[in-house]
Amino acid sequence: MGRGKIEIKKIENLNSRQVTFSNRRNGLLKKARELSILCDAEVSVIIFSTTGKLYQWSSTSMEDTLLKYNRGKIVEQHPFDEQKAEQNSQSVDVSTLKEEYLKLRAAYMCDLELQAIEWKGAGGSKFQRSTTTGASIK
Repeated sequence: MGRGKIEIKKIENLNSRQVTFSNRRNGLLKKARELSILCDAEVSVIIFSTTGKLYQWSSTSMEDTLLKYNRGKIVEQHPFDEQKAEQNSQSVDVSTLKEEYLKLRAAYMCDLELQAIEWKGAGGSKFQRSTTTGASIK
């Protein structure tokens, strides 16, 4: 048989409030431990009492968990910035490659035209374009 529901509001009696805080804090920490064990989850709990006393529990290092939390907040605040940066980087790479391709193709076409002109102008026998030294006489 379960307990009856209580109204969730501030407990006015100071002693009752302290006892309730202590019991619920222990229950919360127990649940955190169980969650960590059962689900292999990284769990951290930070509790401050009304007097300012700190209670904490962590399944791993509290500092590591807080660092991971802060990094996650930064990524959540700007989730598309990383994607945009990656896309911009890729589009810059594609643009650069296209420019290089066009330059190389233009140079190749010019080279073919020069070879054809030199071949026709020399009657096909006197001048021959050398790929290493330029035009040479035979």
